[in-house]
Amino acid sequence: MAQTPTTILAIEDEAPIRRFLRAYFKGRGFVLLEATTGGEGLSMAASHNPAVILLDLGLPDIDGFTVLSSLRQWTQTPIIILSARGQESDKVTGLDAGADDYLVKPFGVAELEARIRVALRHAVKIGSGEEETVFASGDLRVDFAARKVLVGDREAHLTPIEFKLLAVMARHAGKVVTQAQLLREVWGRSATEQGHYVRVYVHQLRHKIEREPARPVHLKTETGVGYRLE
Repeated sequence: MAQTPTTILAIEDEAPIRRFLRAYFKGRGFVLLEATTGGEGLSMAASHNPAVILLDLGLPDIDGFTVLSSLRQWTQTPIIILSARGQESDKVTGLDAGADDYLVKPFGVAELEARIRVALRHAVKIGSGEEETVFASGDLRVDFAARKVLVGDREAHLTPIEFKLLAVMARHAGKVVTQAQLLREVWGRSATEQGHYVRVYVHQLRHKIEREPARPVHLKTETGVGYRLE
C-alpha cells in the first residue's frame, strides 16, 4: 500500500525560496502547500491541517511572530521558522513563543528535512500519548524509569538536578530548547531569571556524559539561544 504523503505548509512570500522547497520536496514523500501572506497561511493551516508548518517572519501583511502566536492559540502542529533574521533575540522569541525549531536563511534543505522529521516524531509521540522509557544516541543511553545514564558501558552518576535537566533535553532530542524553557521545566517558573543555573549544570553534565567535554558531541550549544541534545 502506498504511503500517504506528508503535507507541509510553507508560509513564505519569497518566490525563490518557495521554488527551492518545491523542487526539493517533490517526490520525497511530501506535499508542499504554499501561502504568500500571513493571512493566507492562517486560513490554509485551518482548512488543510498540515503535518508541519514552515513560517517566514518577514511577511508582507502580518509579522511572523503574530502568525505564530495566532497558530499556537488553536494548534500544536510543529512549526519551523525559516527567516533571514539571524539575531539571537529573534530565535529566542520564536522558540519561546512556541516554534519547534528555527533555521536562518540561507539554509540547507537536507538539514531542513532532518529538522522536519524530528518535529514529526515528537508530534506523533505527543498525539499518541506515547512516553519513551529509554533514550539512546551513540554511546549515550538514558533510562527514564530506572533514572540511570550510561555512557558506553560506564554508568554516569548524576545528581537529581543533572538527571532532570538531561531528561528534559532527551525528551526534546534534536530540537533547540531555550534557556527559559529549561529553567521553567527543571527549576520552576520562579527561576526564569536565573540563567546561570543552566550554564553551570550543562557544564557539569558535559563532564559526565561527554568523552571530550570541550568538544561535545551530544549536548550542543545554540549560542545565545539554548541547547540541543543530538
